[in-house]
Amino acid sequence: MVDRQSGQGESLLFLTDDQLRQGIEAMFFAYRGFTADPDRILSDMSYGRAHHRALHFINGAPGTTVNNLLSILGVTKQSLNRVLRTLIEDGLVESRVGRLDKRERHLYLTEAGQALEHDLSEAQRARMRLAYRQAGPEAVSGFRKVLEAMMDPEMRRHYHKMREAR
Repeated sequence: MVDRQSGQGESLLFLTDDQLRQGIEAMFFAYRGFTADPDRILSDMSYGRAHHRALHFINGAPGTTVNNLLSILGVTKQSLNRVLRTLIEDGLVESRVGRLDKRERHLYLTEAGQALEHDLSEAQRARMRLAYRQAGPEAVSGFRKVLEAMMDPEMRRHYHKMREAR
């Protein structure tokens, strides 16, 4: 079916249940590969993926508040406090009292935290760089569009806000 105004073909893409299942399985296996290298590094330190996510987002927005991190990660305050307490005690994260609002806690990576975050992310960057190079620019753009379309609206807003801040 052709759109008479634009002259372009129909923009909807119809997939079978089997094709969708294959996409879901590919996503599971890709995520497993994407997290494998950081998981190995973290396991030696008795940390998990929650620690990695906290380090990643604090690194991306130095000075972010605990409340902002809670919103991005979508975890309970108790769960995040457990993770942050460990990272602070181990000298990877620094918590500073807010200048304007003394109730706020602003989070920063220490030098050691920056080094660990770099090691964790470098393995993922290398994997993504290779995959993007093999897939080509059109696939990279399409992949990003698919990921954004899968995000909940609130997470999409966080994602775009972080991209704009860079």
